Amino acid sequence: MLDHVFTDAIGAIRDTFETALLERQAFEERFQVDVLLGDTTWETTYSLPGEGDEPHVQVDITMIWPTWAQTAYRSWYLGEDADEAPRIAIRLAFRLQRLVERPDPTPVLATLPQSSVDIGVEPLLRHHTRIELELDAEQIEQGWSIETSYIGEYELPETVLADGSELDEQLGGLGSWISSMLVRLGDIKVDRLPPGDD
Repeated sequence: MLDHVFTDAIGAIRDTFETALLERQAFEERFQVDVLLGDTTWETTYSLPGEGDEPHVQVDITMIWPTWAQTAYRSWYLGEDADEAPRIAIRLAFRLQRLVERPDPTPVLATLPQSSVDIGVEPLLRHHTRIELELDAEQIEQGWSIETSYIGEYELPETVLADGSELDEQLGGLGSWISSMLVRLGDIKVDRLPPGDD
C-alpha cells in the first residue's frame, strides 16, 4: 500500500466503519486517478450488517484528493510554504431504496439532520435530495429510491500531516454517526421490495 496521507485517511475511514459494524459492499469500491486532471478518488458503499447485496439502506462514500491538495502536501513535505492546507473533499449519499412506491421525502428529511458530526473541526452539510425510479429494459418499474447527500471538506492540520495516526481521532466519530443514520432510515415505514425481486 502507498504511504500517503490520502491512503491513511481511507484506512481511518474503513476502520471507523468496521468498528461501527457496518458491512462493505465489496464490488462497489473504486480507487481511480483522473489522468487528465490528476485528481485521485476513492468510492465505496456500506450498509447495515446482514442486508446482503441489495440493501434497503446504504451510504455511498466518495473522497477526492484534488491535484492542488497534492501540490500543497508536496510543498509541506519538502518544507516549503503552501498557500493553504491540503483538504480532502468528502461526499456521503444516504439511500433508502428498493421501494414499492414513490417515497415521500418529508420523513427522510426529518430523520437526517442538517449536518454530520464534526470531521476534524467542521461537519459535512446536508446538500440535496433526489428521488429515482428504476426501470428495466422493458420499461417495467423495478422500484423507487430516495437519496440525500452531505458534502464538505476535511482540512488536514499539520499535526495529521506529520503523524497519520491522528486521523483515527479526527475521523473516528463518522462511522457511528453513519450507522445511526442508516438505522433511523431503516425505521421509516415504507413498503419495500423483497430481496432479489425482479
